[in-house]
Amino acid sequence: MDEPVTDEPVTGEPVIHQREPLAETPRPGVREHGRYAAIEFLTWLPTGLMLAPMVLLMSARGLDIAEIGLVTGAYSVTIVVLELPTGGLADVLGRRPVLAASAVVSVVALVVMALAHSVWPFLVASVLKGVARALSSGPAQAWYVDTLHARYGPAADLKPGLAAGNVAGSAALALGTLAGGLLPLAVRRDPLAAPIWAGAGAALVLLVAVLVLMREPSRAGRAPARVAVRAAVRVAEVVRDVPVTIVAGIRLGLADRALGRLLLLAAGAGVMLNTIELLTPGRLAALTGGSATGGAAYAFVTFAGFAAGALGSSLAPPLARLLRGSVRAAASATVGTGAAVVALAASTVLRGAAGVVATGATYVLLFTALAVASLLRSELLHQRVAADRRATVMSVDSLQLQFGGMLSSLCLVPLSGIVGVGPVWVLTAVVVLTSALLYVRLPAGPAPRHPQ
Repeated sequence: MDEPVTDEPVTGEPVIHQREPLAETPRPGVREHGRYAAIEFLTWLPTGLMLAPMVLLMSARGLDIAEIGLVTGAYSVTIVVLELPTGGLADVLGRRPVLAASAVVSVVALVVMALAHSVWPFLVASVLKGVARALSSGPAQAWYVDTLHARYGPAADLKPGLAAGNVAGSAALALGTLAGGLLPLAVRRDPLAAPIWAGAGAALVLLVAVLVLMREPSRAGRAPARVAVRAAVRVAEVVRDVPVTIVAGIRLGLADRALGRLLLLAAGAGVMLNTIELLTPGRLAALTGGSATGGAAYAFVTFAGFAAGALGSSLAPPLARLLRGSVRAAASATVGTGAAVVALAASTVLRGAAGVVATGATYVLLFTALAVASLLRSELLHQRVAADRRATVMSVDSLQLQFGGMLSSLCLVPLSGIVGVGPVWVLTAVVVLTSALLYVRLPAGPAPRHPQ
């Protein structure tokens, strides 16, 4: 109970003042954490819903394996072509309108996919999905960092919010994959298209969430288009500033060697992710004796991996404190990721149920370590990038991931047909473990100022 405080006036009776109880103040960034997590969940939910039935739907509607490869390849090529321009667009127009446009394009893409019955509509849908993915690469995370810095200063701790966003994204992928695998069992008419329609609905919800939840802080040097009559001026500004922003982002990555090393790590992660994602389904089909049973096993293994990713994201902040720094923790997690790929390669000697269980267990270890490394690397990236270049650098980072995946598709995946899955996964582990050396003597502080 608060003690009263007495003041003895010059004349008269003592005056008693009661101390006011201290008002409870919310933890800094709690509101921003929640909004960012909700947006990340809704951003990745459509992808999770379509992940399991996508290839099966194309096959059921008459596409052969070469056409399916063409369709999925168009997605990757679209992302590679558009990553940098869309990142620069977010820096010029703002994070909110670009992410809203991504949601609109995603709705259209999934509707086209659900209605497609030949290769060309599927190809159009794949290109549109690539456009949506490129537009969504970076704006949400850049918005969160900008908002936190604007309210609490550049020293604000980014790890809790980034962890919440990564947990939400991994949870969306895990739940979406599980729902996308089970939903066709409950639908009689065109069951494989049901998860695609559900994904379109989730993308529509994302659009509403972006418009309602994202409020961008003011950014100096950018005159926002507040009225319709200035739309033409705004378009001219975009055309002029996007190439400048892109070039500045590339120059920044080349001038800051630490930033360049952090971006190069994404390529190693892309090699690893693409290799295991393309080779695991066939491995599980061989273990279970059929494509249908192998697909079901892959859905549950992938669900376990995504769930482990959510766990890993929540473990990143305490691990950084335990190891006394994000650089040490990220390097350790990268080594752990490589070790998990080695274990995945070793599991290829197992047969039957033992092989399936071992694959699931290694997926849990792999995605837990990968989530820790990814979150901490993202924090290190943000510490070295100014707000007006942040979305561009995030797009460069995503572009590196796609390049790694393309390298895997061109080299490692075809090699598996000659030497087998196990040796290719060993080579993949070597790539990941080698990339951990990029953290050696990496400064964790802000980047030095560079001339414009």
